Amino acid sequence: MTTTRTLGRSGIEVSAIGMGCWAIGGPLWGDGGQPFGWGEVDDDESIRTIHRALDLGVTLFDTASNYGAGHSERVLGRALAGRRSAAVIATKFGNVSDEATRRWLGTDASPAAAVRSLEDSLRRLDTDHVDLYQLHINELPAPAALDLIDTLEGLVDQGKIRAYGWSTDDPASADAFAAAGRSCAAIQHDESVLNDNAAVLDVCDRHDLASLNRGPLAMGLLTGSTRSLGADDVRGRAPEWLRWYTDGRPTPEWAARVEQVRAALTSDGRTLAQGALGWLLARSPRTVPIPGLRTVAQAEENLTTLEQGPLPADAYAEVERFLKDLRP
Repeated sequence: MTTTRTLGRSGIEVSAIGMGCWAIGGPLWGDGGQPFGWGEVDDDESIRTIHRALDLGVTLFDTASNYGAGHSERVLGRALAGRRSAAVIATKFGNVSDEATRRWLGTDASPAAAVRSLEDSLRRLDTDHVDLYQLHINELPAPAALDLIDTLEGLVDQGKIRAYGWSTDDPASADAFAAAGRSCAAIQHDESVLNDNAAVLDVCDRHDLASLNRGPLAMGLLTGSTRSLGADDVRGRAPEWLRWYTDGRPTPEWAARVEQVRAALTSDGRTLAQGALGWLLARSPRTVPIPGLRTVAQAEENLTTLEQGPLPADAYAEVERFLKDLRP
């Protein structure tokens, strides 16, 4: 069974499932006390989780400069000490935060900010290069993103990054960026059994890019958990874009859709989360889901999908039958 995939035209080989590192960043606060993190976190458990992920075959670790105002990068750097060569590190730039106060300060998409943010990320990660460097402003106008291409190519030439990409859900923007960037290797976008972005996947096909899937478990909704979430968790006070949760609990209409597909996703003995990740592996040979992992137990459950492989064709077809008229 194939347990690796390629980061598009970069040729960089990665595990077919990566580890998302937003959740291990801990708290981050925006205006009005809006949480942008996943609550308090145990750094020692985070490091054990990263080590377990490595042992289970994961090589791709996706973080960002503003996850916990840099805390995620620092924890990842600690965990990879002595094992850096076993990992492909993807990080992001464009959101600005204060490391001391853990406050989000806004965005900066200037070329100078991209260079400055990379230097800060390299320091926190304790490494001399980042494998995939991604623009982290989803709705940035395409012309502003294109202004970054020369700078990003220069960072590739200097050996400070191996490839770059954009975390955006807009297919037109992704298309323009991929067409202009020689070393563009991936588009990161929201993709799950509940939210299939076929247009961005088409861009990835046309430009030979990897599709990194953030939100592959719909921020935890596709794990089946119904627990109430705290005020320091982004899901506990969900911003407008986070439709999966309302008042700290699963939004009823979306929870109902999960129940509609539960039987198909778990028909071959998988857990609900394993079925959702298997659906993504079956969706396209370019998809690389990056579920957030905070505990060893989560790593062991989710990463078992590497051994299970894509969802079987009959189960995949059953999921499509249920959801084809329900997706936004």
